[in-house]
Amino acid sequence: MSKVASFLKVTRANVVFVMIVPVALAAVGALTWNHTFHPLLFLLTVVGAAAIHLFSNMINDLWDYRNEVDTTAQETEGSISTNSGFLTQGIWSEKRFAAVTWILFAVALVCGLILAYASGYMILVYGVLGALIAYYYVAPPIRFGYRGKGYSEVAILLAFGVLPVLGSYYVQTSQYDNRALLVSLPVGILTTLVLFNHHFLHWRADKAAGKNTLVVVFGENRALRFSAFMVILAYLSLILAIFYGALPVYALFALLTAFPLIRLYRSLQPTNPSEAYLPLMGASVNAAVSCGAVMILALLVQWWVERM
Repeated sequence: MSKVASFLKVTRANVVFVMIVPVALAAVGALTWNHTFHPLLFLLTVVGAAAIHLFSNMINDLWDYRNEVDTTAQETEGSISTNSGFLTQGIWSEKRFAAVTWILFAVALVCGLILAYASGYMILVYGVLGALIAYYYVAPPIRFGYRGKGYSEVAILLAFGVLPVLGSYYVQTSQYDNRALLVSLPVGILTTLVLFNHHFLHWRADKAAGKNTLVVVFGENRALRFSAFMVILAYLSLILAIFYGALPVYALFALLTAFPLIRLYRSLQPTNPSEAYLPLMGASVNAAVSCGAVMILALLVQWWVERM
């Protein structure tokens, strides 16, 4: 495996677009609402956001490995391990894995410092909050991702929805706007859904290892109903953003991105083998990215119409 391929696999970079989309959404919002767009600052924001996302993926793997959650997942029948495998299979040493993890954090930190100098210190507040959420999701002494009271879901909504949107918007405008908060909710909830559905793949192993996700706490059937409720909540928040003028009415086309998810929920039973959740996981990622993409396109169309 080449170094690039190894890096992409170890960081699980295939899902990085769930972070890039909120950043782009906010930048396009600044263009449409404020007629402000700084390309270089946008690119730096994308690099910093991507780095902190990949850091989050790796620090999660690192601490799950140290807490033996990943080992339990491999040994538990009916569970699908979702880590990169670089630690559990001995492909990389723990020292090397940790070094790459913290290099990614350093890249994000440098980007944040430059953006703070260019746009204002508040960007560091958004960045530090996101970094703390990423680290203490699985790291002691907090490990709120193991506590099963909805902490992890709220944290993902903040770290992958609210904070990147508000932060990216602040980079472009040096100010806060309620419209940015409104548009952060659909993509944030859908990204939270990605994490939530991810837990179905190995909830039995999580339970055995003492990692009390909401899927473990609720049980499979109740958790599946809550998962479907999150889809409804995400698209209701989209309608709310349109109602309050944060998005133009043609952003309603984003509702179409819910249909693949709806079909999959209808095909699932109250109890399912772990493999049955793989399509749902993929559809959740696609919904988060495609819904955000339609929202971006709708804002761009609005900007173009207003220029005419």
